Amino acid sequence: MAKLDGRVAIVTGASKGIGAGIALRLAADGASVVVNYSRSADAAEHLVTTIKRAGGHATAVQADISQPDQIKVLFEKTTAAFGHVDILVNNAGIYEFGDLASITPDSIDRQFALNVKGLILATQAAAQAFPATGGVVVNISSGAGVTPIAQAQAYSATKGAVDNLTRSLALELGPRKIRVVGVAPGLTATEGTSGMGEEGAAPFIARTPLGRIGQPADIAAAVAFAVSDEGGWITGETLQVGGGLRL
Repeated sequence: MAKLDGRVAIVTGASKGIGAGIALRLAADGASVVVNYSRSADAAEHLVTTIKRAGGHATAVQADISQPDQIKVLFEKTTAAFGHVDILVNNAGIYEFGDLASITPDSIDRQFALNVKGLILATQAAAQAFPATGGVVVNISSGAGVTPIAQAQAYSATKGAVDNLTRSLALELGPRKIRVVGVAPGLTATEGTSGMGEEGAAPFIARTPLGRIGQPADIAAAVAFAVSDEGGWITGETLQVGGGLRL
């Protein structure tokens, strides 16, 4: 029996990149997976098809996690499709780069609305939806939450907030048998980082003890452990999953 048989997982921002890798891994481990997306409907449906062809169970649900009313719809559709919710992976997030002079109020609002506000409200909805036996929330953070990036001040600040929330939410929800675990990727090969090329990635690889950038499957493996029974004694911690890289 797969270790997540019978469990239902929502993965936000799951149509591409790290989120897609997480959805694939949780489905392979037996979970029924809701592939949440905001705009990339075709990519989300393709991922669902891939999971189903491998014998898994999945459905795609559109919802912008920065919008509270859409979070409500996401959980309603998940319950309608699979009956309950056991796992929430708060993966949806955005980043914007630029120096201090280029930061705008709208840029700050966009990043905090999704990376922080959306995470809090999605976790609130999950805590209400989880069964009495408990559940697991995984917050996808970043190495930038510990060692900020000079050209991504607002983004780094959101991920520092995510790490803080992982701890504070774990303290509140632990008595209800709900675990909250953070997973902080280092530089990872995704559609968003593909534009860096070999030259752009080289400085990061040089500072990574394991000598490469991460793959979505590397992050997904850590998430799969965190939500499984084997990770059952972990809560309130943020796991650094970046091959030893410190940004």
